[in-house]
Amino acid sequence: MRPRIAITLGDPAGIGPEVILKALADPAVTDRCEVTVVGSRAIIKQIYSQGYPQSLADPEQLSILDVPLEGEWGCQIKTGVGNAASGAASFAYLEKAIVRTLAGEFDGIVTGPIAKSAWKAAGYNYPGQTELLAERSGTEKFGMLFVARSPHNGWTLRTLLATTHIPLRQVPDTLTSELLTQKLDLLVDSLRCDFGVKYPHIAIAGLNPHSGERGQLGWEEQDLLIPWIEQQRHIYPDVSLEGPVPPDTLWVKPTRTWFDSDLNLEPSDGYLALYHEQGLIPVKMLAFDRAINTSIGLPFVRTSPDHGTAFDIAGKLVANETSMRTGIDLAIELIYQKIVNER
Repeated sequence: MRPRIAITLGDPAGIGPEVILKALADPAVTDRCEVTVVGSRAIIKQIYSQGYPQSLADPEQLSILDVPLEGEWGCQIKTGVGNAASGAASFAYLEKAIVRTLAGEFDGIVTGPIAKSAWKAAGYNYPGQTELLAERSGTEKFGMLFVARSPHNGWTLRTLLATTHIPLRQVPDTLTSELLTQKLDLLVDSLRCDFGVKYPHIAIAGLNPHSGERGQLGWEEQDLLIPWIEQQRHIYPDVSLEGPVPPDTLWVKPTRTWFDSDLNLEPSDGYLALYHEQGLIPVKMLAFDRAINTSIGLPFVRTSPDHGTAFDIAGKLVANETSMRTGIDLAIELIYQKIVNER
């Protein structure tokens, strides 16, 4: 059996269509899975006509679930410009992929990058694709896990965000023991079921500089994080929980491990970051072209390149497709692992 994967085009004005066609031009990718591109056939053919045939997959050879652009939307989509039309199109692509996946036609979804501002301009007020996926699949507990494999030694960095697309000033009030427990449960389950780590070691970030310096630089560690971590150690006796680790030193060991050839630094199997930038600045510094966002907790596999629409280079055919390829590869691995677990 080859995994059946739906790949959404993302924002048609961005680099999504380009990196998808570049990734699918490689038989090493398409031989391992059955791919269906979900998007507007007209957009896909337009991108193909502008490029070099040997570097882009031929749309005539692809399985395409066509989502036509309705009314005036098609005329308003301009390469490199995210607007209400491109937002409406990318939203429609994802909706179609979700419906067909829940109906059993696909085993997983790889999503192209979208512009949240374009979604909002089109009238869709979702923080991101993850939240729409969760809503439409009836999933209450979900998380954004970022996965990147080092090209130097094969070690895998896994970072889960406790909070995601919210203003920084809301983070302390949003962090509760209930939320942290939900995210830790998801991370432990994913490490065990998706990645085969039976006895995981997890490092948990502090919130304040020096993890609060015993209350001198913030109360969240003393009042919330330390008691909560101690409680979780009793709940998960087979899981090694480290923390709260000062945010400025949390990433030293994984950074050294990323570039090390002997892997003797004993890094953690997973990292729990408390807010968006705390987790994603180090991930993108280490693995901008390799990091993948996978939504854990959903009833199906979903991965996505950890980069945006890059409107500034859209249409120039210079975008790097490595992250899209890696997203497809990870989706294949996770689908196979899901099959093994169900058996």
